[in-house]
Amino acid sequence: MSTTHSHLATPSQAAIDLAKQVGESMFAVDTASKDTMGMQLISCEPGRAVIQMTVKDMHLNGHKICHGGFIFTLADSTFAFACNSYNKVAVAAGCSIEFLKSGQLGDVLTCVGQEQTLSGRHGIYDMKVTNQKGEVIAMFRGKSAQIQGTVIPE
Repeated sequence: MSTTHSHLATPSQAAIDLAKQVGESMFAVDTASKDTMGMQLISCEPGRAVIQMTVKDMHLNGHKICHGGFIFTLADSTFAFACNSYNKVAVAAGCSIEFLKSGQLGDVLTCVGQEQTLSGRHGIYDMKVTNQKGEVIAMFRGKSAQIQGTVIPE
């Protein structure tokens, strides 16, 4: 049976609680995002996630701006939390990113990921990366595919 979610529907409290639990569970073991990159999970809700990262020296490239790979990883990580928020294991089936402005040393980058559609096993999610001034740094679109399993035991 195909399930369709809409980001316009109001989720139940149980769905909100489950998404938060899924996000916390994933983040606890996500050493790449948490420990290596220094990201912070701000929120994980049904079909939506918010992650922040402060640009540090280790994130700078040869132009002394934030390396695009780190911005991509911030967006990709946010995508992962948003598309797994229903406790159905989901992976990226494809994605693209547009870099619109460079990130600078000390910038606080916030990525907000939002489900656009989820039908059956496939979803489309948009991520917007902004700096502390609200300037858009990058836009990322990801396509998810649900595979077998749950993030946390049901």
